[in-house]
Amino acid sequence: MSTTVIQRKWHTTAEVADMLGFGLSKTKMLVLTGEIRSVKVGRNRRILPAWVDEYVERVATSAEGWAA
Repeated sequence: MSTTVIQRKWHTTAEVADMLGFGLSKTKMLVLTGEIRSVKVGRNRRILPAWVDEYVERVATSAEGWAA
């Protein structure tokens, strides 16, 4: 018998805040301004892991421009 591990497909705003080391208010503002993409599912916001990666990549790329 094999065991299937289900990995999370969506993150909450609070989980993303924890992953990025940001406060919840800052993360919610990033979501509301569209800096981090999200979808509304019922009354809740959900964020795909790829969207968090996109945000980090975009911020890192812009930081490289400042370092040059």
